Amino acid sequence: MRRLAVLSLHTSPLAQPGTGDGGGMNVYVRELSTALARAGVECDVYTRAWSGDLPATFPVEPGFRVHHVPAGPLLPIPKESLPAVIDEFTDNVLGLMTSGDATTGYDAVHANYWLSGLAGHRIKHELDLPLVSTFHTLARVKAEASPEEVSSDEPHRRAEAEAAVMACSEIVLASCTVEADQLADLYGADPARVRVVAPGVDHAFFAPGFRLQARRALDLPTDGPLLLFVGRIQPLKGADVAVRALAALTDHPTAALVVVGGPSGPRGEDHLAAVVDLVEELGVADRVRFVDPQPHELLSSFYRAADVCLVPSRSESFGLVALEASACGTPVVAASVGGLTTLVDHGHTGYLVDRPTPEAFAAATAAVLADADNGGNLAVASVLRARRYTWARAATLLRATYEELAAERLVACR
Repeated sequence: MRRLAVLSLHTSPLAQPGTGDGGGMNVYVRELSTALARAGVECDVYTRAWSGDLPATFPVEPGFRVHHVPAGPLLPIPKESLPAVIDEFTDNVLGLMTSGDATTGYDAVHANYWLSGLAGHRIKHELDLPLVSTFHTLARVKAEASPEEVSSDEPHRRAEAEAAVMACSEIVLASCTVEADQLADLYGADPARVRVVAPGVDHAFFAPGFRLQARRALDLPTDGPLLLFVGRIQPLKGADVAVRALAALTDHPTAALVVVGGPSGPRGEDHLAAVVDLVEELGVADRVRFVDPQPHELLSSFYRAADVCLVPSRSESFGLVALEASACGTPVVAASVGGLTTLVDHGHTGYLVDRPTPEAFAAATAAVLADADNGGNLAVASVLRARRYTWARAATLLRATYEELAAERLVACR
């Protein structure tokens, strides 16, 4: 494997995670492309241009370039409107991949999310290249977990597209065994073509540190328990559950909560306003601080400052926030869903909540806070568990997966 075309139509690896459509996928594409480039695989990432001020090509580091591809208006547009620009995006990516500037050919296409999958599907056939697909989230899982966030026809339309891309992909990547099972059970994906490659964490940034100093650096309270929520503000992620859990933590009346993230999705602004109103309604305004999305590497200070990281998501294909918190030695209390069940070892590195009510999250949080020895043991175990996950390891597994493709015939569409 010498050169890889990476498709990330709806969000750029250069965009700020934690708001709009930016999240774990941004981190995944950026960090994995970096690790692959350092391992000798050139990565060209193609993403939709959302501004006329963007350079056509941005060299991130040797062997890793981001190309801003015109498709639709040169401004941000809702993710729900992006299907209309897939054809234009695909046409322009094909032009770039086959232009005179492309001095060496590509060995494979790696599509991220279903929108990119549709582009990758066509590119595969026009250039006779193997297709690797990572979906990050799945329509049939999301529709069940958070039906209010999808329109009446979107789950069906998107699920059909996901199934078509899976059927034509040489390899479908899953972040954990739970997602691999969902691909097979909900979409009929061929298990022989599914590979589990877990994301990683940058241990140079996300590592244990001095909690009190981290709080001082961030101008956070230095006394009393501190809870943390990191993620986009949308119903699926459960920031409102974190606020209610704080209010239900009656044995710790001085506990505080920091919410790091911005609104996302079609109802993101409304949900943020509702969470702010909820804080006032519950009488915890003096104990909740909202923080704008942070540059990824700066999040580590927030993780180190916290006693507990709350991850009350209704659905998570993996759960990068939980992994990053664990790497910093912060115990995680998470909903027992999706990839979170593979990251949190219940009672050993943190706690999984089967019924994700605020009271259940408060009880699990209280269990971490009640005993300093228990909290310390959870922290140590979290760090040791997180060390299994590195981007270099993910890149090594991916390179082996890509090499498989060279010896196989391309999958024919059904």
